[in-house]
Amino acid sequence: MKKKILSIVTVTLMFSGVLTGCTVKEGNTIATDGSSSMEKVIGALGEAFIEKNDMGRFTYNPTGSSTGITAVAEGRCDIGLSTRVLKDEEMSSDLTETIIAYDGIAVIVNPENNISDLDIETIAKIYTGKITNWKELGGRDGEIVLIGREANSGTRDGFESVIGTENACKYRQELTTTGDVITTVANNPNAIGYASIASVKEIVKVISVNGVLPTDENIKKGTYVIKRPFVLITKTDNQLSPTEQAFYEFCFSEEAKSIIELAGVVPVY
Repeated sequence: MKKKILSIVTVTLMFSGVLTGCTVKEGNTIATDGSSSMEKVIGALGEAFIEKNDMGRFTYNPTGSSTGITAVAEGRCDIGLSTRVLKDEEMSSDLTETIIAYDGIAVIVNPENNISDLDIETIAKIYTGKITNWKELGGRDGEIVLIGREANSGTRDGFESVIGTENACKYRQELTTTGDVITTVANNPNAIGYASIASVKEIVKVISVNGVLPTDENIKKGTYVIKRPFVLITKTDNQLSPTEQAFYEFCFSEEAKSIIELAGVVPVY
């Protein structure tokens, strides 16, 4: 993988949380676009970079992994965020992918659900409609409500690829953000969904998969099998602005490593 060359300049800094997209790029702006699941990690990294270096303005647009990749390919954004690796057709757009962390994809149910563990085969049968009622699994009588992400989501791509259900899931609802999935499952006793472990809140119940919970240790060891990468996408031959280059390099620093860990995901370095 190629890495951008670091170039340091001092500019006036201003932090901006979740703002507009990347259609307008400024020399002192770190403009990111893509995965909504990376919000916690990228937001923490952006804020820490700004406070530490007093340089740049940070923007984040949670449009989904595929949209973020497209934004970089089309020159509308310099740093894309993806929770999947590039597809063959995207590689032809002269893009560089750099993995900064791995995230467990948690399988979540409503707290009222008495199911606490499912194996991969059973999860696949649930999401393809072969198992339709919780009582078939020893739970309460109730139709299983399948909640998932939209087609462009890296979370969905990672989840379906691991359980082997690409293009075969029978979703009741396909939602555009991780937060929407969590809220929907929290409000429906019969729902099941999946979400970045870094984004999961106590309003839902995380179940184990093959008897293994998605903890940092289990993700590092590889014993938790439903995981996906957190990826920075850049244009291979496009030089980042000095501020963006500095932020890019910061993402691989020792300080960033601890920030990534605090955000609930596992750094690769």
